[in-house]
Amino acid sequence: MNPFAEIRRDLHQIPELGFKEFKTQQYLLNYITSLGSERVEIETWRTGIFVKVKGRNPRKTIGYRADIDGLPIKEETGLPFASTHEGNMHACGHDFHMSIGLGLLTRFCENPIDDDLLFIFQPAEEGPGGAEPMLKSDTMFKWKPDMILALHIAPEYPVGTIAVKEGLLFANTSELFIDLKGKGGHAAYPHETRDMVIAACSLVGQLQTVVSRNVNPLDSAVITVGKITGGTVQNVIAETARLEGTIRTLNPETMVKVKSRIKALVEGVRVGYECLAEIDYGAMYHQVYNDERLTKEFMEFTEASADVRLHRCTEAMTGEDFGYMLKEIPGFMFWLGVSSPFGLHHAKLNPDEKAIEIAINHIADYLMYKGNEA
Repeated sequence: MNPFAEIRRDLHQIPELGFKEFKTQQYLLNYITSLGSERVEIETWRTGIFVKVKGRNPRKTIGYRADIDGLPIKEETGLPFASTHEGNMHACGHDFHMSIGLGLLTRFCENPIDDDLLFIFQPAEEGPGGAEPMLKSDTMFKWKPDMILALHIAPEYPVGTIAVKEGLLFANTSELFIDLKGKGGHAAYPHETRDMVIAACSLVGQLQTVVSRNVNPLDSAVITVGKITGGTVQNVIAETARLEGTIRTLNPETMVKVKSRIKALVEGVRVGYECLAEIDYGAMYHQVYNDERLTKEFMEFTEASADVRLHRCTEAMTGEDFGYMLKEIPGFMFWLGVSSPFGLHHAKLNPDEKAIEIAINHIADYLMYKGNEA
C-alpha cells in the first residue's frame, strides 16, 4: 500500500471539527518533524500549520493549501479504519487533502526545487471558516506566497481525472439560521397561542419564491432549508422554531439581493404571526475564482500529461473558503477524481485511494515545472 494511503487511513479515524483539530494537528506535526529536513521551517496558527520548504535559489514562493477538519456526520462506511470519533467523519475528503499535502511536502524535502514552497494545513474549512483569519496571521504576512493552489476530491469523476476551469469555479455561500419565538400553550386552545411550527412552515414555502421570483433566470442561486426544529411534545403548541439552511449564489451582488428578500419575508412573518424573529447568517464564504493565466497554464500542463485526463468542467454551487485565499493571492483550485458512488458529505463516502498517488505525482511534476522555470 502507498504510505500516504496509510496516512490517510490514520487521519480518517480522527476527524475533528473546526478549530478543534488537536489530534490532527499533532499527527501532522509528528510526521513533519520526523522528516528531519534542515530546509523546513514550521509555525503553528491555532490548530493549523504553516510549513516552509526552502528552495535552492528562490525567486518566489509557491503555496499549497490542504484543509484538515471533519464534519459532524455519523460514519456508515463499515470500513476497518472508520472514524473513532463518534458523530464525526471525514466526509468531504480532507483526509485525502492532508495525505496528498504530506506526500508533496516529503517529495520536496528530499528533492528541493529552486523556489520556496509554503504548505498550509488549514483548519475549520467546513465552519466557521479558517482561511480568512489565517490570511491575516503574522506568519502569512511573513511567508505570503506569490501564487497558491489547492484541490478538492470529486466523487463523481473517475480516478485519474483533473477537472478545472478558468474563472468562477465555486459559488458564494452563506449559512442561514432563522429563530422564531411566539407563545406556546395547550393544543386544545390554539387561539390563545402563537404557533411557531405554523410560522416556520409558512416561511419555508415563502423562501422558495426568492430564487424563482427575485433572481434573474439567467443567473443562479440556491436557498436550502436543511433542518427545522420546533416544539417539545405532540400536544403542546410550539413556542419556538428554528430554521437552518444555506444560501449559494454565483454572483456576490445576487447574494446581497437574496439576503434583502429573506429579511423582508422574515419581517412579514414577524408581523403576520405576531412573533419575534431573528436572522443569523453564520459563516460566509467568498467565491472560488481561478486566476485565468495560471489556470490555463495548469490545464495545458495537465493536458500534456500521460498520467491524468483533463476535464474542462463548469462552475458549481459548492462553497469553499479557499476563495478568500484566491481573493488575495493568484492561483486556482481543481477537482480530483476519486470514483465514489456516494457524494461529498455522505455518511458512506469512500474515495478510491489510488487517487492519492496520482495527485502527488501530478502536482509534484507541476510544482517542479513552476518552481524551476527561468
